[in-house]
Amino acid sequence: MGNMLPMLYETVFGIIALFLLTKILGKTQISQLTAFDFIAAIVLGELVGNALFDKEAGILDIGFVVILWGVLLYIIEMITQKFKGSRFILEGKPSLIIHKGELIYEEMRKNKIDINEILHLLRMKDVFALQEVEYAILETNGELSVLKKAAYQTPNKRELNVAPTEVQIAMPLITDGEMIKDNLSEANITEEWLLDELTRQNYALKDVFYAEWLEGQKLFILPYRKIKEKDLQKKQE
Repeated sequence: MGNMLPMLYETVFGIIALFLLTKILGKTQISQLTAFDFIAAIVLGELVGNALFDKEAGILDIGFVVILWGVLLYIIEMITQKFKGSRFILEGKPSLIIHKGELIYEEMRKNKIDINEILHLLRMKDVFALQEVEYAILETNGELSVLKKAAYQTPNKRELNVAPTEVQIAMPLITDGEMIKDNLSEANITEEWLLDELTRQNYALKDVFYAEWLEGQKLFILPYRKIKEKDLQKKQE
């Protein structure tokens, strides 16, 4: 029981320190993991975990471990940025798995990947037939980049001679019954306009689970009652 309180603040400190370290080092620690990033994440977690359960280790010890490992990772990142040759060693390089519709067995063997794994990765890219693929590259983070054969590619607006329209992104204005004021400001929308629009569609702010705005279109509103009705239908099923 006596060790619980020190473990509590050491754990909180470890979480904060790791979070700050991830922010400093960049997003590659949580996405686009290379083999080196994966090893780094495991080792860092193991070091902090061991420090937490070591009765003789305190906050200073945990802080030292996190800072030391962070400095080492930072140095390695600097090396890979300045010396291109080191990237292949530390980060690896992409492998061409499918070339002109043909599987490259030598690359499959080098990367320890079998046909079932390739089919799984293709399905994650919405490709359900190997014969549709012209090129496939196994990236350093383990994902598969796919270029379909011309016959299976989705035609774009230029090919269909359709006039292109400006690309827009939907802006959430309400979540869980609360306005997102930053998004209102970014979309140049006032709270008064939003409340008037809700009234026009016979809703009150407290009744809205989610509201989404897209320029030139009607405000999309998802009230709480629809969410509850869907949950009730699922329970009955």
